[in-house]
Amino acid sequence: MIAMTLAEIAEATRGTLLLDGTDATPDTTVDGLSTTDSREVVPGTIFFAKPGEVTDGHLFAPQAVEAGAALLVVDHALDLPVPQLLVDDTVVALGDLATEVIARVRALGLLKIVGITGSNGKTTTKNLLRAVLEQVGPTIAPRASFNNEVGAPVTMLQVTEETQFLVAEMGASGIGEIARLVRMARPDVGVVLKVGLAHAGEFGGIEKTLQAKTEMVTDLLDSDVAILNIDDARVRTMADKTIARVLWFGLDEQAAVRATDIVSDRRGTSFTLHLPSRDGGEGESRPVRFQVLGEHHVMNALAAAASAYVLDVDIDTIVTALQSVKTAERGRMEVLGNDEVTVINDAYNASPDSMAAAIKTLAQIAEPDGRTIAVLGEMSELGEFSGEEHDRIGLLVVRLGIDQLVVVGPEARRMHITAINEGSWDGESVYFETQDEAFEHLQGSLRPGDTVLVKSSNSAGLRFLGDRLGGAFA
Repeated sequence: MIAMTLAEIAEATRGTLLLDGTDATPDTTVDGLSTTDSREVVPGTIFFAKPGEVTDGHLFAPQAVEAGAALLVVDHALDLPVPQLLVDDTVVALGDLATEVIARVRALGLLKIVGITGSNGKTTTKNLLRAVLEQVGPTIAPRASFNNEVGAPVTMLQVTEETQFLVAEMGASGIGEIARLVRMARPDVGVVLKVGLAHAGEFGGIEKTLQAKTEMVTDLLDSDVAILNIDDARVRTMADKTIARVLWFGLDEQAAVRATDIVSDRRGTSFTLHLPSRDGGEGESRPVRFQVLGEHHVMNALAAAASAYVLDVDIDTIVTALQSVKTAERGRMEVLGNDEVTVINDAYNASPDSMAAAIKTLAQIAEPDGRTIAVLGEMSELGEFSGEEHDRIGLLVVRLGIDQLVVVGPEARRMHITAINEGSWDGESVYFETQDEAFEHLQGSLRPGDTVLVKSSNSAGLRFLGDRLGGAFA
């Protein structure tokens, strides 16, 4: 974080400084990282004591102090010998401080901000864009999926005077949440990847999801750029909701940033990247050998390339960086196993769209004489759409000719029932209540040449089964 005095931090967060019993003064400077996790505290850290559903961050403040916290942000005073900032709401204060820091750094004229949202692909696109922009200048981007009201401002507070690019992943589970993040760090470039059924149950339906994702572009200025997926009908409607310049990406031939000649195999995806001219000419094209597994990730690569193009990064730098990325993220199309059995662990998250894309990838990359096995768990947060969407995945598995479906967990059982009803009644589909049962079955039945996909929502926890299988066949 940029250096700020305690008095300045108090003013930004509308808090009250409590300095009794400490050596600090209002002019004491703090420039450490910010966190809500006491385990991450190092000397100089600002610790925000966030109340939670299960526990309360205030209970862990003593550990934070012992680890060297320079400032505690609290909603009630604690008997601890460290400067404290008393606020009404520690999460709101976190966002307020991020807003102030971003404003100060932006005023220096160097910082450019890219905001990324969408029902699928945010984290992958963020990682790809970070890989590109790091070739150009100091870049800050969130780790994992730090994209909510806590994770996003924690990332923003890593910005310093030297930061040239901030890539802000902006997720939401309700109306107004993306707008709140946009107000903290208004993007120069706003990216919308896809509007699908992920979290539709929390939003209250697909139209509410569309409304929430549109918040990414509604407050952009006419000097900003909205990067939109031309292949998604709902995203296309956002062009009428923004005054920013629109740059389309996708597979449609009308997209300014597009991919052609797409070929997928076990080693990744090859395609030709097309970027528009900067001076009205014909534009530029380059072949890309993309190592991230799954044809659907080409769209994320296009979004990253479009963002970098807007930020004046040349096509060769873009292609070199894209080709250097080997995995989307831990637990996202992560290739494990050995030369005989390939395990693809993609169970960090799942929606109907990403589940379907992963299964199609499994069908595409199978060894000629090998079997395909889909180990699937629940897709959560679908609300009223849950039943029909699990049915749809069960049908897809059968129609794509996946050799065996292994369904794990009672919440996902409808996929198994649907597959049986579709004709997979002779052992092609099996169901297990627990991961241990599924592991025992797979460990005893997998053979050389098999390719195994493990896919579920994070809450189902099948990523641990994926790791376990990968380790068993390492």
